[in-house]
Amino acid sequence: MATTHKLLNNGNGEPKSKLMKQSDEKMAVDSSNGLQAHLDTSAHDADYTLGEKIIEGKTKIVYDLKSAVEGQCMVVSKDIITAGDGAKRNVMEGKAEISTHTSTNIMKLLNHFGIKTSLIKLVNKTSFLALKCDMIPIEWVARRIATGSFLRRNKGVNEGYRFSPPKLETFFKDDENHDPQWSREVLEEAKLECGGVTITPDLIDRMEKMTVSIFEILERMWKAKNVSLIDMKIEFGVRCDTKEIILSDVIDNDSWRIWPSGDKRLMMDKQVYRNLTEVTGNDMKNLKENYRWVSEKVNEVVESVTSESGRGRAVVVMGSASDMAHCKKIKGLCANLGVCCQLHVSSAHKLTDGTLKLLAQVEADAIYNPTVIIAVAGRSNGLGPVLSGNTVLPVINCPPISEKWGTSDIWSSLRLPSGLGCVTSMSPDTAAIAAAQVLAQNNFGVWGKLRVQLLQNWLNVKDANMAITD
Repeated sequence: MATTHKLLNNGNGEPKSKLMKQSDEKMAVDSSNGLQAHLDTSAHDADYTLGEKIIEGKTKIVYDLKSAVEGQCMVVSKDIITAGDGAKRNVMEGKAEISTHTSTNIMKLLNHFGIKTSLIKLVNKTSFLALKCDMIPIEWVARRIATGSFLRRNKGVNEGYRFSPPKLETFFKDDENHDPQWSREVLEEAKLECGGVTITPDLIDRMEKMTVSIFEILERMWKAKNVSLIDMKIEFGVRCDTKEIILSDVIDNDSWRIWPSGDKRLMMDKQVYRNLTEVTGNDMKNLKENYRWVSEKVNEVVESVTSESGRGRAVVVMGSASDMAHCKKIKGLCANLGVCCQLHVSSAHKLTDGTLKLLAQVEADAIYNPTVIIAVAGRSNGLGPVLSGNTVLPVINCPPISEKWGTSDIWSSLRLPSGLGCVTSMSPDTAAIAAAQVLAQNNFGVWGKLRVQLLQNWLNVKDANMAITD
């Protein structure tokens, strides 16, 4: 991220930056009130130094970098919390560190799943290195539950109404006019120019799809902690170097409504601050504890997802070592989806007792590690049916089809005795996806990978069509 659009806008929808000379010092001062954003320059990489201030907002400062690598900036958080477009403002000591930790963890999680964000890396407790972007002056809001300002703008809708799919709204970033809501039609007609890119209906489609995907991923993240994500806001930017639209700005506890156990009375987000008529020292202490709790819960999920443990597994059993190449394709595809994969060789015809012993061990391990079995056998496939007939674990047939006998051999995987539930996939990629979909029902890490794959499939088709219609 490089610019914000609330403070600086040239009047035609194009955000611009205002450069101000800054010395490479250890403290950056918020000129509006003397509050300080800590910058430990000793933590910076040797190949860049702090440059000019690009923009200063209510809760953060963005700096350019002097570096051999173009297109990077430094984002520094401040110990400030605001509401009402800045009309309400308080110091929250430690907020910069907590918010930076929350936001970088969220971006790290999304990057892990395959969502492109502006985050490069955390630099210190209150700063992170980011891709420089020209921010698109639109706030994208996704809602699962009707509450707050939505109720005021939509009389007759009861609080608690559930949107399926999530409800999308867009707001033009303009503090002086309190960020007016824009319809899809207004957004299209505005033809915003950001970083040399015109925001076309196709690009709006793209950002709408990304917003829903990001919301659903973070909704699942919070579900893992028995917390309901009610709504959230995000922003996109145009990368200065590649002109690609990516998720930019920050996502922290100022960005969403979250209700533990789905109970509004237990809210842990910035709405607690908005609801305060007077702000006491004790209020700020409690609010800081809320923010710290949120940061800790986010960190727990991110550490769990990005670790190698607890992801479930696919056990591939091949009838012959000659099927190894086919099975390694499955294993590689499983790895891309966050699923651990084990390979075994065992023939249901030639090693029946050994196959059943192997199955018994797989079932014992599945008590602690959710498991899907993939059976790989081509000629006279008895492996998949034998495994399926002796376990309640899901079994997927994935026979390596030969050109000569494929149309004949496939029937041994399709025509099964009654009472068996194994299904058949004709290719390694669909077998891996099917196994991941089973495991994803109780595994957020795998679910997130699959959710982004759906998004990427959509983007690929959209981009292909744009390429031939431009």
